[in-house]
Amino acid sequence: MRTKKRTVTQLSLAGAFALALFATSAQAQISDDVVKIGVLTDMNGPASTPSGQGSVIAAQMAVDDFGGTVLGKPISIIIGDHQLKPDVGASLARRWYDVDQVDIIVDVPVSAVGLAVQNVANDRKRLFITHSTGAADFHGKFCSPYTMQWVFDTRALAVGTAQEVVKRGGDSWFFITDDFAFGHALERDAAAVVTRTGGKVIGSVRPPFGASDLSSFVLQAQASKAKIIGIAGGPPNNINEIKTAGEFGVFKGGQQMAALLALITDIDSLGLQTAQGLLLTTAFYWDMDDKTRAWSKRFFEKTKRMPTMWQAGVYSSTMVYLNAIKEAGTDEPLKVAAKMREKPIEDFFARNGKLREDGLMVHDLMLVQVKSPEESKYPWDYYKILAKISGEEAFGPPDPACALGKK
Repeated sequence: MRTKKRTVTQLSLAGAFALALFATSAQAQISDDVVKIGVLTDMNGPASTPSGQGSVIAAQMAVDDFGGTVLGKPISIIIGDHQLKPDVGASLARRWYDVDQVDIIVDVPVSAVGLAVQNVANDRKRLFITHSTGAADFHGKFCSPYTMQWVFDTRALAVGTAQEVVKRGGDSWFFITDDFAFGHALERDAAAVVTRTGGKVIGSVRPPFGASDLSSFVLQAQASKAKIIGIAGGPPNNINEIKTAGEFGVFKGGQQMAALLALITDIDSLGLQTAQGLLLTTAFYWDMDDKTRAWSKRFFEKTKRMPTMWQAGVYSSTMVYLNAIKEAGTDEPLKVAAKMREKPIEDFFARNGKLREDGLMVHDLMLVQVKSPEESKYPWDYYKILAKISGEEAFGPPDPACALGKK
C-alpha cells in the first residue's frame, strides 16, 4: 500500500514538474524577455499633428489597458522621429530591429518612408504595421508576410470619395496632387474610379510636398472649369490648398473640392467656416457612437485633441497584436501574424474588420461631409455621416500582384 502511495506521489510530482516546465517554456517564447513596440513617426514636421505624439500616446494607452505585461514579460515602447526622410526611417528601423531588439514597428506616416521601413522589416523578418501610409502598393506588388496596413489605402479613399461624388453629379475632375509616392497613388486610384463611374479627368498639377506657395496650382485647377477639384495628398498641402481656394473664390464660382485624404485635425486647423461642405472618406470618427466617444474622450484628456483615424488605428492594432502574442504563446513574428488573422476585428475603431493574407486590414469606412458652423453643436462636432461603405466595396479584392493574397 505504501508503494502505491509513493507511486501516486511520484506521478503527481512529475506532473507538477512537467506543468512548471511548460509554463517556463511558454514564458521563454518571448524574445529577450521583453515585448518592445517601436512607434516610428513624425514628431515635429507636418504629419506630427495627425500622428506624432498622439500615436505614441495611443500605443501607450493600449499597453496600459492590456496590463503592461504579456506572458509574464514586460511591454515597452520606444519612440523615433524619421523626419519624413526614407533613409532616416530605414536606418532607425535597422537599428531598432538589429540592436534594440524591437519586435514590431507601428505608425510611420508618408508612403515613401513607410515603403522604406517595409523593406527593412521584410529583410529582418520582423513585424511592421503601418497606419498612416496609404499607398495601395504596400499590400500589392510590395506585399510581405511581415507587414500590415491597418487604417486605409488609396483605393479605399478613392472609392469612398470619388465614386460618391461622381454619383452626386461631380463628373469632371482636376487633380492637385502631392508630388510623391502617396499622392501619385491617390490620384491614380481616384482617376480610375472617376472614369469607371462615368466621369472624366480634365488634368492635374503636382506641387511638391510641403510647398510654401500653392497659388499657381490652385489657379490652374480653377481655370480648368472642372466641377470637382480633387486634392490628392495630405497635410500640409491639403490644408493650404483649401485655404487658397477659398481666398480665390473657387467655391463661390461653383466648383467644389473633394479631399481624397483629410483628417479631423486638418478640419480643426481650417475651421468650419473654411472647410464646410467638404466631402471626404474616413476610417474613424470620434463621435460616431458610444464606443468611439468613450475611447476618444480618454485620448482627449491626454492630448487636448480628438484622435485622427491614424491614432485610433495605432491603439486598435497594438491591442490585437498583444492579444495575438498571448494566444500564440510566443512573439515569433509569423505565428503572431497568423493568430492576428484568425479572428474578426471588431472594436471601437474597426467595424467588420478582417486582416487578410496580403496584410491589409479590411473594414468599413464612412463618407462624411464637414458641417457648417451653424450645424456644429459642440467642440469637435465636425462631420455629418452621409454613408457607410463596406470594407469589401472600399478596399476591393486582393491585388493580383501580391502572391500572398492568392492563398
